[in-house]
Amino acid sequence: MKTIYIVLGSISLVLGVIGIFVPLLPTTPFLLLTAAAYFKGSPKLYNWLLNHKYFGPYIRNFREHKAIPLRAKILSVSLLWGTILYCIFFVVDPFWLKILLGCIAAGVSCHILSFKTLKK
Repeated sequence: MKTIYIVLGSISLVLGVIGIFVPLLPTTPFLLLTAAAYFKGSPKLYNWLLNHKYFGPYIRNFREHKAIPLRAKILSVSLLWGTILYCIFFVVDPFWLKILLGCIAAGVSCHILSFKTLKK
């Protein structure tokens, strides 16, 4: 069973890393899932994740404060809307798909902005 948790955590970690670069793929939920899976599967991997230079602060801040840093909010919403608007105007043709993309972007933006802003 531990092997399944490690594999699930590793897949989630890869998706989280991809989410750093792809606006519609969230990073923090995948990193939280990775932490939960590694916690059950391997204490060594769990400790590595919590002490990681880049991933550790995401997980600790969200777990402890249920908040997202202002810079992360601005960056994620800006990249999200930049990508979506590019797709709406230059990539997709069907009007219904343009509306759907706009609704998805609005929903994701509301979700991101609904979290408290982490103050240093």
